[in-house]
Parts: sequence; C-alpha cells; structure tokens
Amino acid sequence: MSESRKAKKDNNKVLTILGIALCVILAPILIMNVTMIIKSFTNPDKVPTLGGYAPMIVLTDSMYPKIQSGDLIMIRSAKPEDVQVGDVISFFDPDGNGSSVVTHRVIEILPDGSFKTKGDANNTEDPSPVPAANLVGKWLNFRVKGAGNVAMFLQTTPGLIVCVAVPAIILIGIDILRRRKFEKAQKSDTDALLKELEELRAAKAARENKEQ
Repeated sequence: MSESRKAKKDNNKVLTILGIALCVILAPILIMNVTMIIKSFTNPDKVPTLGGYAPMIVLTDSMYPKIQSGDLIMIRSAKPEDVQVGDVISFFDPDGNGSSVVTHRVIEILPDGSFKTKGDANNTEDPSPVPAANLVGKWLNFRVKGAGNVAMFLQTTPGLIVCVAVPAIILIGIDILRRRKFEKAQKSDTDALLKELEELRAAKAARENKEQ
C-alpha cells in the first residue's frame, strides 16, 4: 500500500472514530433529556429521575464550599427512614411555591419523622421542618463544578440549537467529507489503473512493432 493511500485510509478511520464518539456522547444525553422532559410532564409534582437518580442544578451558595452555585449534583431517591443526621438531602421546600427544591444538610430528625435542615453557609437553620413526604433524595457527594450553568443554558433555545443542531451539522459534515474522500480515493485508484493499463498496451504495441 502506498503512503498516500495509507494516509487516506488513516484519515477515514479518524473521521469514523470522531463520528462514532459524537454519537456515543450525544445519544445518551438526548435520551436522558427526552426521558426527563416526558417524566416532568407526566408527573409534574415529582422530580424526574432515571433509575432512582436525578441531576440537580444548584442555584445558590447556601451549601458553600461543599456545593456551589452553578454546580450540577447527583442525588438518589431514598426512604425517609434511611436519612440520618449529617446527610445532605434534596427536598421540596415547605416554605416555597410547591415546586422549588432545596439541597441542605439534616441537623436533626424530629419525633414525627420530619427533618430540621440548614445550609452549611447559612447562619441559621431553615425556618420550617421538612416533612418526610417532601424528601426527594440524598446527595451522592458528587458534583460537577459549573456544569449546572451549562445544563441551564442547554434548556434555552440557543442551548437546544447548540445541543442538537450543531452536532447534527457536524455529523452531516463528517459524512459528506468521508464520502468525498472516498470518491476521490476511488477516482485516484481508477486513474492509476487506467494509466497502468495504457502503459501495458503501449509496451505490448512496442513489442509487436519490434517483432514485425
């Protein structure tokens, strides 16, 4: 195999790997987003989860420095009886609008099963105990710094364009580029074969003329 053909083959492999990598990365994200959106519509009073896990976007620094504004954290569904003092839990804010979710630390479990909570960075505990029914889940001590801001951006129209349209354009562009490279390689091989055939014919004709 010539160096030129080997280089073309390597380039095609790189483009193929890049396309597969984009699909592997984007497909789970799109599936997760669609699933979460469907669940949020079908169960508007619950935080949508996948297999009991749910990503949460942090909007304040009330848990600083453990959790910071703009972070993306992961929580897991839990039963109220599995919660202990010191756990960081996510819950529907009893003093909120009914849909706002807060992530704070449990500082006391009351006899009725409700939780007293407090943000690590706050000077005072939360005003109202959290009923057990408001529990969403326990924090898994995992966060991705700044990823919450990215997730919020992806929920906007420009974000959806970036998340869906741009990768789709890239994949289409990669496919077009691969096709062009393949067609160019085929033409180059065909031209080389035709040239070799012409040379063989010329050599044969020269031999025949010489024999005459």
